[in-house]
Amino acid sequence: MVKLSVLDQTPVIHGHRVADAIAATVELAQLADDLGFTRYWCAEHHGLRGVANPAPEVMLARLGSVTKRIRLGSGGVMLPYYSPFKLAEQFTMLEALFPNRIDLGVGRAPGGDMKTAQAVASGHYNFGEIFPQQVADLVGLFNGTLPPDHAARGVLLQPQIDTRPELWMLGSSEFGGLLAAKLGMRFAFAHFINAQYGESVAQAYRERFEPGHESTPYLAAAIFVICADTEAEAAALEKAVDLRRVQMALGLNAPIPSVEQGAQQAYGARERAIIEHEKARSIIGTPEQVVERMHALQSRFAADELIVLTVAGSYAARLRSYALLAEAFDLKAQTALEGAR
Repeated sequence: MVKLSVLDQTPVIHGHRVADAIAATVELAQLADDLGFTRYWCAEHHGLRGVANPAPEVMLARLGSVTKRIRLGSGGVMLPYYSPFKLAEQFTMLEALFPNRIDLGVGRAPGGDMKTAQAVASGHYNFGEIFPQQVADLVGLFNGTLPPDHAARGVLLQPQIDTRPELWMLGSSEFGGLLAAKLGMRFAFAHFINAQYGESVAQAYRERFEPGHESTPYLAAAIFVICADTEAEAAALEKAVDLRRVQMALGLNAPIPSVEQGAQQAYGARERAIIEHEKARSIIGTPEQVVERMHALQSRFAADELIVLTVAGSYAARLRSYALLAEAFDLKAQTALEGAR
């Protein structure tokens, strides 16, 4: 049995408004809740035309109001921008609103270019130099284990409730995995960003895990997947993904290419090399093809969970992809079994 979850970047597809992208996120969260996915994470980005969620904590409040069962979280909040104490307050408030359903996933990337990062941070973006201490502060705030000389020691963390958000480390390199291991945290590896050596990062995380915030290691692999009814549909959707990969490699700040744009695009040798190099980061195909590759990746990582990111050139195709995955993995039966325990 493989747990499946959703990672959503609120993509803005060419020809659509930002309002359409936000509405599509709400619709997808409701579908994921109905289909039996374990959790639904929203990613933080700034200054990018292709994605439209700079404030996961705000979006999560909306999603909590229209879902019933699924866990909701940040995948992730970019911690270098923020006060750990304020972040702990925000996500404790979400946990108060939606008990036992909130995840706080943190990362150290800027979620945009450096000029934008400095604007978000009022000119004081710290480039992650104090990130380990910030994460340690979060652990201490949630566990009540801040050092005696810490500035926040003894400060009342509101709201006062009996439960706490589930805390996750997000990363695409050994740095995040080893920090998660040292602090005893759950770890999600971003295979959709780095497909080169995730297995070794996962192995090091498990081998070096020290009981801390959690007593045992828990690893999720975040992967890019598009599942389509036919090979022809999958190929058409992949062409839009190829165009997006080229745009990102060339530094173009543009909306997500539509299926139509992908079909019309021609490439030179440089662009074709980019596309070929990026293929390893995606799993695209029919349910049978996709499930086989997902199981293989889960086995390589020894992952407890797979978190699926689907950015397609059509909102309808994205919804269909998650529906096909839920059917292929029989998620409703899994959810029913867990509910009976």
